[in-house]
Amino acid sequence: MLVLLAAGIESGGETTLTDPYLLRVLRFTLLQATLSTLLSIALAIPVARALARQPRFPGRLWLIRLMAVPMGLPVLIGALGLLGIWGRQGLLNQALAAIGLSQPVSIYGLAGILLAHVFFNMPLACRLMLAGLERVPAEYWLVAGGLGMRPASVFRFIEWPVLRGLIPGIAGLIFMLCATSFTLVLILGGGPAATTLEVAIYQALRFDFDPARAVMLSLLQIVVTVAILGAMTLFRAPDDHGLTSGRTLRRIDGRMPAARWADAALLSGAALFLGLPLASVVVAGLEANLAKLAIQPIFLQAAATSLAIALAAGLLAVLISFAIIRARSAISAGRRNSVGLHGLAIALSGSSSLILLVPPIVLATGWFLALRPLGDPSRFAAILIVIVNALMALPFVIRVIEPAYAVHRRRTERLAASLGLHGVSRLRLIDWPGLRKPFFTALSFAMALSLGDLGTVALFGSDSLMTLPWLVYSKLGSYRTNDADGYALILGLVCLLLTIAGTAGQGTDDHESRRHD
Repeated sequence: MLVLLAAGIESGGETTLTDPYLLRVLRFTLLQATLSTLLSIALAIPVARALARQPRFPGRLWLIRLMAVPMGLPVLIGALGLLGIWGRQGLLNQALAAIGLSQPVSIYGLAGILLAHVFFNMPLACRLMLAGLERVPAEYWLVAGGLGMRPASVFRFIEWPVLRGLIPGIAGLIFMLCATSFTLVLILGGGPAATTLEVAIYQALRFDFDPARAVMLSLLQIVVTVAILGAMTLFRAPDDHGLTSGRTLRRIDGRMPAARWADAALLSGAALFLGLPLASVVVAGLEANLAKLAIQPIFLQAAATSLAIALAAGLLAVLISFAIIRARSAISAGRRNSVGLHGLAIALSGSSSLILLVPPIVLATGWFLALRPLGDPSRFAAILIVIVNALMALPFVIRVIEPAYAVHRRRTERLAASLGLHGVSRLRLIDWPGLRKPFFTALSFAMALSLGDLGTVALFGSDSLMTLPWLVYSKLGSYRTNDADGYALILGLVCLLLTIAGTAGQGTDDHESRRHD
């Protein structure tokens, strides 16, 4: 951050905010983020209502689980899946050609970016809205049934007040994700006319080598993210429905045959929209010669590099998170008596969310500029990727470890004090046995996040530093799509296994926690 600010002051006269290129990139960034947010919200509302209205819809549970897949899927793999359906050689264009329409549908440009953002963000919005609709007290539905409300009245007086409280926060989150999107725009942008701030930063350093422009773009990106986060803090939390009897929820709408058929068609369309690209990745990957690809030296090198970087980044994220959590816990006891400790606690809390304010590509740019006086920054590429990936995973790792640490601390504080255990002895004999599973969960999530990262690797990657996402992108760029599909399937399976490993045993842990509490 300090390097970026210093470089911005130093090069402020070379590239200014009145530069037409900067204004065009900023305009397109805000435009695609706004349209993506509106489309995601607009499509999520009817799907969430249909899921809430039809609790007995066949495959409803699997559809909800399917909506969780894009959120944990590496963005690069999702983009390949979308190309498999909507691309020039995709399923849609093949179907159009079969009926005599020779003009292919193009996924590149603004339309493709919007489609990809809806694919990733509509399920997120839908799941959050569904959770809100399912929290509506059963008494509301009893009153609605007694009044004989029609579906339009149900939406107006019961569902919309709930959704209206949720939409601002969901929209702010989706807008942030779309405004800081990199991989999707890099692959589906289709040219200079569809360039966002993060892609422009990458191009300024990787191709044009224009540090002044990269600095100005980075500072502009920070201003955008700060403005979005500031706006999100203005949204008040959804209203509480108050005390209820806790009766089983029985909706009065969605029982008529017309409503059932309409909801079934809507949910089937959502399942196809989400499931076909994922199925395309699997089918295309299986068509590749996986056995041959898996023994290629370039794959073995990329796999070893990716796993080493992911393990190092995951361990670093866990260690930093645990240090921050322990420091905040220790400071909280004496925070009232010391202004300095109070400020330190605030600084520690803010540092854990730094990546939400400064996107990974901006952090990488700062490190790139800081290391330039020492020579070619690519010499430090592996270390930089580990650091940036660790910072990228930090907010998620803290959210996994901190609740478990708070419960563990309450249970073992008296035991540790009675035994006189402190420091390393307490960590080895008390903390590690009790926090081992949350640590491994956080480590697996951090590793999966690092394995799927393309942004930082795209800035520093080279033939001597090849990761799996960079290998897939390189094969895609050289039109070796068959190899790219095979490597993408392998990468997706590795990330999926890490995610499953991270969630394994959580149900048992939750049961044990309830039993002890």
